[in-house]
Amino acid sequence: MMKKMSMPTSKTSLVLFLCQIISALDVPLDLSQPPTITQQSPKDYIVDPRENIVIQCEAKGKPPPSFSWTRNGTHFDIDKDAQVTMKPNSGTLVINIMNGGKAEAYEGVYQCTARNERGAAISNNIVIRPSRSPLWTKEKLEPNHVREGDSLVLHCRPPVGLPPPIIFWMDNAFQRLPQSERVSQGLNGDLYFSNVQPEDTREDYICYARFNHTQTIQQKQPISVKVFSMDSLNDTIAANLSDTDIYGAKPVTERQPVLLTPTGSTSTKVELRGNVLLLECIAAGLPTPVIRWIKEGGELPANRTFFENFRKTLKIIDVSEADSGNYKCIARNTLGSAHHVISVTVKAAPYWITAPRNLVLSPGEDGTLICRANGNPKPSISWLANGVPIAIAPEDPSRKVDGDTIIFSHVQERSSAVYQCNASNEYGYLLSNAFVNVLAEPPRILTPANKLYQVIADSPALLDCAYFGSPKPEIEWFKGVKGSILRGNEYVFHDNGTLEIPVAQKNSAGTYTCVARNELGKIQNEVQLEIKDPTMIIKQPEYKVIQRYGQVSFECIIKHDSTLLPTVTWLKDNDELPDDDRFLVGKDNLTIMNVTDKDDGTYTCIVNTTLDSVSASAVLTVVARPNPPFDLELTGQLERSIDLSWIPGDENNSPITNFVIEYEDALHEPGVWHYQTEVPGTQTTVHLKLSPYVNYSFRVIAVNKIGRSQPSEPSEQYLTKSASPDENPANVQGIGSEPDNLVITWEPLKGFQSNGPGLQYKVSWRQKDVDDEWTSVIVANVSKYIVSGTPTFVPYEIKVQALNDLGYAPEPSEVIGHSGEDLPMVAPGNVQVHVINSTLAKVHWDPVPLKTVRGHLQGYKVYYWKVQSLSRRSRRHVEQKILTFRGNKTFGMLPGLEPYSSYKLNVRVVNGKGEGPASPDKVFRTPEGVPSSPSFLKITNPTLDSLTLEWGSPTHPNGVLTSYTLKFQPINNTHELGPLVEIRIPANESSLILKNLNYSTRYKFYFNAQTSVGSGSQITEEAVTIMDEAMASRQVDIATQGWFIGLMCAVALLILILLIVCFIRRNKGGKYPVKEKEDAHADPEIQPMKEDDGTFGEYSDAEDHKPLKKGSRTPSDRTVKKEDSDDSLVDYGEGVNGQFNEDGSFIGQYSGKKEKEPAEGNESSEAPSPVNAMNSFV
Repeated sequence: MMKKMSMPTSKTSLVLFLCQIISALDVPLDLSQPPTITQQSPKDYIVDPRENIVIQCEAKGKPPPSFSWTRNGTHFDIDKDAQVTMKPNSGTLVINIMNGGKAEAYEGVYQCTARNERGAAISNNIVIRPSRSPLWTKEKLEPNHVREGDSLVLHCRPPVGLPPPIIFWMDNAFQRLPQSERVSQGLNGDLYFSNVQPEDTREDYICYARFNHTQTIQQKQPISVKVFSMDSLNDTIAANLSDTDIYGAKPVTERQPVLLTPTGSTSTKVELRGNVLLLECIAAGLPTPVIRWIKEGGELPANRTFFENFRKTLKIIDVSEADSGNYKCIARNTLGSAHHVISVTVKAAPYWITAPRNLVLSPGEDGTLICRANGNPKPSISWLANGVPIAIAPEDPSRKVDGDTIIFSHVQERSSAVYQCNASNEYGYLLSNAFVNVLAEPPRILTPANKLYQVIADSPALLDCAYFGSPKPEIEWFKGVKGSILRGNEYVFHDNGTLEIPVAQKNSAGTYTCVARNELGKIQNEVQLEIKDPTMIIKQPEYKVIQRYGQVSFECIIKHDSTLLPTVTWLKDNDELPDDDRFLVGKDNLTIMNVTDKDDGTYTCIVNTTLDSVSASAVLTVVARPNPPFDLELTGQLERSIDLSWIPGDENNSPITNFVIEYEDALHEPGVWHYQTEVPGTQTTVHLKLSPYVNYSFRVIAVNKIGRSQPSEPSEQYLTKSASPDENPANVQGIGSEPDNLVITWEPLKGFQSNGPGLQYKVSWRQKDVDDEWTSVIVANVSKYIVSGTPTFVPYEIKVQALNDLGYAPEPSEVIGHSGEDLPMVAPGNVQVHVINSTLAKVHWDPVPLKTVRGHLQGYKVYYWKVQSLSRRSRRHVEQKILTFRGNKTFGMLPGLEPYSSYKLNVRVVNGKGEGPASPDKVFRTPEGVPSSPSFLKITNPTLDSLTLEWGSPTHPNGVLTSYTLKFQPINNTHELGPLVEIRIPANESSLILKNLNYSTRYKFYFNAQTSVGSGSQITEEAVTIMDEAMASRQVDIATQGWFIGLMCAVALLILILLIVCFIRRNKGGKYPVKEKEDAHADPEIQPMKEDDGTFGEYSDAEDHKPLKKGSRTPSDRTVKKEDSDDSLVDYGEGVNGQFNEDGSFIGQYSGKKEKEPAEGNESSEAPSPVNAMNSFV
């Protein structure tokens, strides 16, 4: 059974590879090996004094090691202390504090030794210290009296604890005190005020110290702060101050910055490599200074520099020697600046360059242990053997010490030991154990047999071959059962035995064999490699913009290897989707219903398989109408203007394009809002012009592409002073409603236009062009005034002026009006008609004198009507037609006349009151025109070589008919037209017999009428001559013979019997296809005939009734089933039923389009059968 191993990504593979390098150095636990420390407590171990102390020391080795401890450099006999026990098969000590022991009694430096027959390993020196959280020393705190604007420092001075406590300031209600650029806490825990303000006065400034190790919080006594100013200085404060303090006090003045911490102009700071560097500058000053940091002669390190505590603290993480230098903080306000330079030196405790590694050698081999470390200052290197300084350790002739290197030559089994390297300087030390194990072992492969590796195509494949042997085996790889050794640039061979295929392809799949050999033997192992198709997102989610409360869907369609099971996960802003029913996760999409503002963000589709992972993201932007503006403020109030400002609401992801300002007049129209103006979306103030005597309130509406916001809350009200009106009424008009009056109307002023109380109107008028005085009246609350007793339709000068209690509006402009109109007095004269053609005439008239119009001339109306048609000499009532010609026009066109007819007309003048008298009737005639088509065309009495044509005269001859024109031509079976024959027929004829025609031939006829003007539209028909008169006679006789009727009855009886048999067989489960047999044996001679004239009916397809082309006709009288007919006129007429009239005339339609080819064997060139002879008619 193969074991399955997944290799998801190249990063995971690299991690596995590094793990393999480490594990390849491990000696299998079934072989002898010196001890190795696997777990130990930290060097600086602070313990909780209330709990048992556990000092860890774990080790492995073969045989299993024994453990011993030293305390403060001497042997620690645990058997003599009842409070101390060692865990079984372990070196871990447990010191029992909870049952009476005291942690302070066990402070000290502990070291563990693990020993077996092949050597001894030692732990670090572990310093045990109990944590401490001492109480605050009691002290008497005096109240702090501070002048407004001065600086202040509240000292915390927490008790010294182990580890140091975390400091914070709160009040009596356990609420953190707010901090800002002006007030902040320093790194030492003190609270600094750059300048104090009256609101800083309080009696509960409390410093708290939290000791995390013991989970305790200590509280300092509350500190009182009283901020005073000279204006508020009272006798009580004066009693606590000296005379100098009082009389030397000055009003609050601005001050340039002064550094509160650090003091002086320079200071130094030492920090260790890898730690966090914290530099602090806090300054006093008014206004509050702003802090800026620079590094002299260099730049602050990017990506590792942070500013905290309102930029008062500079934080650099993971410092190195390159961060040494001078750092300057600059405090600046409007009055000046102050600075401080901190000289930073970065030292380094020892750190490894090359730590010694375990060494496995076979007898007679050579090897080295290397121990290299660096630091500032440079550390010293010392060696120990089995925990003893190497200088006093037992001699080993194969060992030679050369500074930081031990050289081994021709080792023997007794050379096995554990060596310790110690690198130390004043800032710390490093201790590392590395054993030398001398073994003689044949190769062994530690990787399981037939291990299965699965990787994604085009990614690296790492095939493991963990091995052990002494001497160190050589590793070779093969592919396939009989493959050759793998070499070349397409493979990478690692020292730990791993085979790397940097870019695995489909053809890389298969069986790989690893072979390990040394002088003591050889072994091999097979592993399997499978290559899988990568997972891909073929349809990624796309950027979406959606309105609030809408619905949005993101797609995530994937393609993956068929053997891998993908899982699709959706994230929002790199976190899980909200637990909300509105989020619907489908197979390949994510749908969000009823979208809200909180749904705005980045949505990521993550597809995971056991081998790979892919993702795709898209942003969802939720847009909506803006939130309403707020905080409306009125400033700059004047009599006729004011300034309005506001704060925009949230634009909801759609920029505000403009703001609409509306106003309400609570004095005249309370509750009604009017448009005032609008400004661009970047503007939040507007200067508004105002009207007098209006109680204004304003509101603002924000607009974006989505729509308008709700209106803002109204502003405060502003009542402007009264004034005389600024404007007069608009739309002043004077129009009489009766012949003897003048009605003056105007558009009244709105409430806010009145400018004050007592709004009235002064209405003035006088007759124009007459030396007359103005007549005036003053009215109120109306918009109309009627002047009576005026002459008919005379012009008047009119003006309307507004006034109120404070005075008149400016002088109004004058308008011209007219008194009332009356009907016109005279009719137009000299009416003349000029006939242009048979359907169009032009009429002229003389204008009437304007004085006789007695009103505004609106135009002329022409009444005209048809008296009779000259071609028929018959009179009939025709309604009058009316054409109106606007203005002072004296002619007009009369369209749509009927040719060859007699007309009458008259003309009347029109004003605003109505029509004047009519002019005398004028008679005119229209000339002849072309006629309409003949009313009908019938073709009857078909014979072998003749057809009879009958027609009716045109419904509208439009003149005197002169003749008829007949054109006809034959049509063959392919719809091709033959030569055209034309015949001229006298106008008094109504029928014609055409002779000498071809037998059994289809003809198409074109027929029209003429007048002296020209030919009218034509009518078309089609007909067919018969084949044989005798056959026609027989066809008539068959239809009336008794034997034929009897035959029909017999056939009907037979069909009835067959239907009964079919029904009986079907009830018994059988089937009898009666319909098919009837269709297969239909009698072609069973056709319906007309009993009166013997003609046969036309074939009609009951399943395909398609319309014929306009103007064509096909003859037919009855219907014959299609399956009984081999050829018919239906083939030309597209299956529409034609028919013969009772007199035999053919009135069908011909389309000129053959739908189907003639049936085989029925071409017209063959000898016709009786049935075909009958069908030649249809």
